[in-house]
Amino acid sequence: MTNRITSANALASGRTNDATAHWSALMARGRAGDGRAYDALLGEARVWLYRHFQRRLPPAHVEDAVQETLIALHHRRHDFDCGQPLRPWLAAIARFKWVDRLRLMEREKTLPPAESHVASHEIDVVSCHAVSGLLRQLRPAQAAAIRLVKIDGLSIIEAAAATGQSQSLIKINIHRGLKRMAGQCEAGGRVYGPEQIAG
Repeated sequence: MTNRITSANALASGRTNDATAHWSALMARGRAGDGRAYDALLGEARVWLYRHFQRRLPPAHVEDAVQETLIALHHRRHDFDCGQPLRPWLAAIARFKWVDRLRLMEREKTLPPAESHVASHEIDVVSCHAVSGLLRQLRPAQAAAIRLVKIDGLSIIEAAAATGQSQSLIKINIHRGLKRMAGQCEAGGRVYGPEQIAG
């Protein structure tokens, strides 16, 4: 039991032994002038971002979102604390770039693609652009599950460990939460402005 709690706490704080755990060291070496280390970081981050955005955007927007996120990472690299895990920091940047893409898609009158594992009501939720505001109207367990899996990109297993919920409950809370959010959109609920979406 103690080990499970410790693992959950580690995941919740972003300190997890995953394939990206060495990114902070690569960033530190890159900032110290090691070009090969920095190139390696950007290459691995690009692969991760491509998968990240493939789940959230139409193909025509994926490459641009990846490039914009990598540029933001480069420009803000000196703001990063190399003593902390880099992936959550990168995921936060990616989230802002995802929202930027959603706004652009709204102007272009396009919608994210429906994937085999994404219910149609999730598409309605994303197109509504009220992510943060709608999440605040959900039960905390539902909001946490959606934020960790659908926004921050964690797996069901990681989200379960981070929240203390079972994997089945994570899936249920995501399904019910998205369904409720879609209902709020369909009912003409409040649409939040850019500063609230990014908050």
